[in-house]
Amino acid sequence: MEVERALADLAEVRDRLASVQEFRGYSASAAALSGVVALVAGAVQWVVAPHPQSPADLHAYLVIWLVCLAAALAINYGALLIWYARNARLHERRQTRTVGIAILPAIGLGAVMTLAMIGHGLTGMLPGIWYASYGIGLFASRAMLPRGVIYVACAFGVAGAALILSPEGRAPLAFWVMPVGFGVGQILIGYLLSLDRKARTTP
Repeated sequence: MEVERALADLAEVRDRLASVQEFRGYSASAAALSGVVALVAGAVQWVVAPHPQSPADLHAYLVIWLVCLAAALAINYGALLIWYARNARLHERRQTRTVGIAILPAIGLGAVMTLAMIGHGLTGMLPGIWYASYGIGLFASRAMLPRGVIYVACAFGVAGAALILSPEGRAPLAFWVMPVGFGVGQILIGYLLSLDRKARTTP
């Protein structure tokens, strides 16, 4: 009887710690919107350069997806800044710094590898590097995200490894590759964030 009560108390403490630890600054709507932007970018690539081969096609590919990246960062970090200014308390402001530090190595690695691949003419490696870097960033901040996001992080990591190891040269640059991950993946993350918020606000 005492053992069961102790286990129940331990579970309650763990749940309370998880609710305190979870970061509430992520926006479900911003995540989903950035996924929609990726789907739109994929549609644009389908029209302009569905399977990039020529230098002009590769240039168009880079422009499309770097603009998409800039838009996604603006949407997500813009929503984070608005939340930070309006709602964040002292504990949550500290969490914001912790989240920023957790994902910084992944962002830095992705940026350096992107510049290196472009400089060496290895554009076909970029989708795998972007997938893997994002998966690492999600995994690093997993403690402050809904539990289901860990599976999304693993999926990004596995897909990134598969794309990097692909023997097909520029096949990873096909118009559907980026929207499948960053379009569907971001919308799924937005959905998971939304479900988690509802679960925590429902009495």
